[in-house]
This record gives sequence, C-alpha cells and structure tokens, in this order.
Amino acid sequence: MQRKGLSCLNIAKNQVLLDADNVFWGITESNNHPDALIPRELLSLYEKMKVSCDREMEDFRFSSELTAIYIDPTDRCNADCPYCYVPAKTRKHGRSMTERELYFVLEKIAEYFKGKPKKAVIIFHASEPLLVKEIIFKAIRKFKKHFYFGIQTNGLLLEDKDIKFIKDNKVGIGISLDASNAALNNRSRFSAKLGGNFNKVTRAIGSFGGYEGLNVITTITKLNVSNLPRLVRLLHKKKVPCVLINPVRLTQKNARLLKPDEQVMAKYFIEAVEEAIKCSKNSKHKIIIGNFANIILGIIAPTARRLMCDISPCGGGRCFLTITANGDMIPCGEFIGLKGFRGGNIFKDSINKAMASEPFRRIRSRIVENIEECAVCSFRNICGAPCPAELHAFGNMHSKAVFCEFYKAIINYAFRLIAQGQEKYLLRTEGFAHLNYQYKLS
Repeated sequence: MQRKGLSCLNIAKNQVLLDADNVFWGITESNNHPDALIPRELLSLYEKMKVSCDREMEDFRFSSELTAIYIDPTDRCNADCPYCYVPAKTRKHGRSMTERELYFVLEKIAEYFKGKPKKAVIIFHASEPLLVKEIIFKAIRKFKKHFYFGIQTNGLLLEDKDIKFIKDNKVGIGISLDASNAALNNRSRFSAKLGGNFNKVTRAIGSFGGYEGLNVITTITKLNVSNLPRLVRLLHKKKVPCVLINPVRLTQKNARLLKPDEQVMAKYFIEAVEEAIKCSKNSKHKIIIGNFANIILGIIAPTARRLMCDISPCGGGRCFLTITANGDMIPCGEFIGLKGFRGGNIFKDSINKAMASEPFRRIRSRIVENIEECAVCSFRNICGAPCPAELHAFGNMHSKAVFCEFYKAIINYAFRLIAQGQEKYLLRTEGFAHLNYQYKLS
C-alpha cells in the first residue's frame, strides 16, 4: 500500500516530517524522543502548500521536455575499463560517424529545437569521442550558436591545444579519473598503450586551471572505494570545481565483479563529502560532489535537479536521448548493450518518432509507485530507484535500485547536513544564490 501524506522519520537528533509524493519537508529537534510533538505551525504550513507542491512535482516528473541529446560520434575506445557499459566487441570493432553524417545529425537536431526558448545541450559521449576530435571540434565551431556543447572523455588524447579550444568555446568537459594515485586508478581506467590514464588526466586537469566547465567523473568500485576521500583532496588541490562520484553501473556482467559493499561504499562516500566540505570551508576554492549535490537539491529544491537519474521516470527517453555512431536513437547510453530499446534511426526517422516509440514509452512508464518496496519508501522521489537499464539487465526493470541501501544511507546523511545548515557548502555558489524560498517556518 502506497504511503500517503506526512511520514515522521528520526534522523540523528532530529525529526523529519516528509511527504514522499511532493517532497514537502520540515525538520524539528526530537533528540530521538518517540513522543516528540510536531509543531502545529508546520502542519498548518503543510496544508497550505500541499496542493502546489503536488502540482509542481507532477509537472517535473511527467511534463519535462527533451533538452539534451548525447551523441556517440564513434563506437571505438582507446581504453579498456573493466566496468564499461559498452560491449567490448563494439568498442574494438565499431564504426565512427563521418563529418558529413555528424553535420546531418546536428542539423536535424537543430531543426527539432527550432523556436524553443532555450538552447539544447549536446554532449559528445561514449565510447571515446576524442578519437574523432577533428570532426567534433569543427561541428562545435559550426553549431555553437545553436547548442551548448559538452564532451565526456577518458583524457588520453587531450592536448594543450584541445584544452585551449574547449575553454575558448566554453565547452563543458567531463574527464574520467578513479583514484588519487596511478597504481590504483589504472587498474580500472586501463589503457593498453599507456597502462592507464592517470598521468595524462592529472596533467590535463592542471592545465584547465580551475575552469568552471570542468567535471571529473569517478566510478566507485570495490577497488577504489576507500580512496574516495583522498581523491577529493587531490582534486581540490588542482582546483577542480565538481566531481561526480557514481556507483558502478552493473549493466554488463564484467562490472558485477567490481560491485562494492553498500555499507562500505556509504561510509567512504560520506567521508568524501566531509572532505569536500572541509576543503571548501578552509580555502577560497570550493569543490562539490555533483551527484550528492543533486540529492541535496532533491530535498531542498526538487525541481531544480539537473541529473535526471534521481527521479522516476528517469530522464532517459524523456529529458534526453542517445544517438549512437550508426544513428540509432536509444533512451540512454546505458542501453547500448541491451536489445529491444531502439526507437528509430536518426538517418531515416524523426526525433518525434523516437520519442513516441514503444521502447521510449516503456522507460517513461517505469515509476516508483509501481515498484513494491519503493511505493512505501519515504525517499522514493528523492532517489528515483535508478537505473532501469541496470535493473533490466538483472531481469526486471520494475525492481528497487541495486544500491538501494546506499541511497537510503546518503539521503539520511543529506538530511543531517541540512539540519546543520551545511547546504551552502554542498552546492555550486551561483546555483545556491539563485534558490528562493517557496515556504519557510523559523
């Protein structure tokens, strides 16, 4: 039976009142006393705000439009990370787009977004886009009036002239790094030619010199989990503004061998957040953990979230889609190695056709209310039970998250930090400055 209305949760020395449907919340001091009273003013405020919060969450979950498209300009990769969601055969023997094909794709996307109030975002993504950097840099020059651009890379091919181009053209850049030392990092970020990407990436990060558009992407495995706090310390010294520390996706069987223990992962993830807070407090440079910032936003400003994995339906086939090197349109890159999720081909079909296709509708139909354990969980609209591709690979998309206990632990921790007034250290300064209270009770 789905839990409705306010739930009372004891977190540390606080009582959290939370409506799981719309994420209205309030925190009072309870000192873990089971009979602590809920302030009458809070209940009155809840009754006043409930309808508008319900409506806002409903719109956010079911009315958000397509705003970003991931383009995989090549299937190939110059690394061999053991947890990659792209099948090894594809990475070794796949195709790459030609310049003409890439321009055709971008022109078709530009036509789709013509007349929209905001520029769409284009992210060049898996496998390794810089293998065809000449054509993507030309495309960025040609289409930068139409789109915001981003690149996700393992960093092995980044040169000084590339870094200058990225900064000059205000391109977002995500670089993969898994640990604070070469020996550990290169076990998971492996390259046959170079042994790994540690030296290349740390040099490149230094060359970016605190560039606002830089994100470092870290994948948590049982190999690097205890290193997370030290990695945050290293990245802060190098003036990295944001790191995303994501649990390994278990879509492919090889990745499952690297699954970390959830309690251990929660422990070191929380230590990494605490290290980021300490570094930010004690210096002029702030570093945030992007996916944890998204959890904080999921509580204090639910509809301001930018990472759409933490809500259901997720962003795949709704707020974004992926176009593979051969033109297939799929809801998200995580579905590359899975059969049955192709919504059409960009070289023959329209984006509208893909968005209306059965595979895309299937992803959008996955909501937490239809997942047995999630339906009664107070955190269901903060966590979102990711990831449908991962869970489909396990046999049932309509299941709770693989890392359910980890998500519960860090959401509890997030409420503790909010109760302490620490949220300003957990979000980008400019983003925090633009948040306004919808409701407040002192």
